[in-house]
Amino acid sequence: MQTIYFQAPHTKMSDFAHLTCKNAHMNSETNWDDFKTTLALIKHGTLAKAAAELNVTYTTVARRIARLEEHLGERLFERLADGYQPTEYAHLVATQAETMRQAEDSLFRQLQLKDKKLSGPFTITSPQLVINYFLLPVLQEFKSAYPDIDLYIRATNDFVDLTRREADVAVRPSKKPGESLKGLRISEQKNTWFASKELVEKLEKDATYPFHVITYKAYSSLPAGFAKTFPNAKISYTMDDMIAIHGAAKVGLGAARMPLFLGSQTPELKRLPHLTPQPYSDVWLVAHPDIWPSAKVTAFKKIVLKHMKQMKTIFTGS
Repeated sequence: MQTIYFQAPHTKMSDFAHLTCKNAHMNSETNWDDFKTTLALIKHGTLAKAAAELNVTYTTVARRIARLEEHLGERLFERLADGYQPTEYAHLVATQAETMRQAEDSLFRQLQLKDKKLSGPFTITSPQLVINYFLLPVLQEFKSAYPDIDLYIRATNDFVDLTRREADVAVRPSKKPGESLKGLRISEQKNTWFASKELVEKLEKDATYPFHVITYKAYSSLPAGFAKTFPNAKISYTMDDMIAIHGAAKVGLGAARMPLFLGSQTPELKRLPHLTPQPYSDVWLVAHPDIWPSAKVTAFKKIVLKHMKQMKTIFTGS
């Protein structure tokens, strides 16, 4: 993920040196957390959003900014009614702090690469549904094989920034791993339409039977082939989350399109007749290139590939 919001005009290293030397007697008191807080507040513009990223309270964010302003002897942010507006000095500090953060991230990745011990913290990120319907047995086997590894699972549909060490490895649907990342495509994937068993049985007998459709917000109309096969289908529910769509289909609100691995492992659902599964985003195992050969990533990759080999037909339908 590119970080472009920290660049400010007319900020040079000599300007930063001048700013810090201006209060050199206070430099020993400055805290790296204060610089990271400046980055987060420039990015988000409000105390609450910056606090959420840093996992601290908004009062802590305000205190850190005030402390750094006092140490540097300059105002970094204008306090406005709708948020914090960074000054030229804030951009200057942030430009150099971003370089410092990148160096810190690189250092820790290199240390992780050299660490051959299968112990300590290891963060995995993946969408909730991939975790529930694929990764749980993987995690169980991985933890059983390496009990000294402390697993933290970030369950989210958002693309967690592996470059900034927000996670060590990701298992996620994607068209490609990302320009700055290294990945392994562990499976192709397809999707199709599912509905309750009762509705599918009716459609198997009569494709003109009227029924409700649950669709994702990005789609305002039904695919032409679907509408031709089921002429009396009607979009009745539009949702912005696959977990909600999956749940709605489970309780019988209507038919919904979803990944094969999800619908085929849901006892309440059955595939609609007369439809051919369509290509969907591939499933990737992704990490930063610096830690891709590391002991933990390698051990995790082996177990993921083992389980995917056993489940591949569930993802592809063939």
